[in-house]
Amino acid sequence: MQQLIIYGLTKSGQKFRPSDWAERLAGVMAQFRPPGIQSSHLTYSPYVIPSDKDGHKCLIVDERLRQLEPRAWKFVNDFAVDNDLTIETIGESEFE
Repeated sequence: MQQLIIYGLTKSGQKFRPSDWAERLAGVMAQFRPPGIQSSHLTYSPYVIPSDKDGHKCLIVDERLRQLEPRAWKFVNDFAVDNDLTIETIGESEFE
């Protein structure tokens, strides 16, 4: 599975604020789910999950989001670029 990891750390080494940025962004993306999967409870999308990695808040974005909704994929990527956040890719494919 290919993933994009967006760290809450700017390229200049500053911690990104607010401290709950990953949860907020994942909440915005909660509506994007695999076809046929619905929930009556507020849950995160399986494609956009807030997490911690190497001691830093991060957002793990599954590349399947790009196929499901390219504009949502672009939104998440643009957020990272606009805020100068550190991005890591995991997997075989190239991310835009």
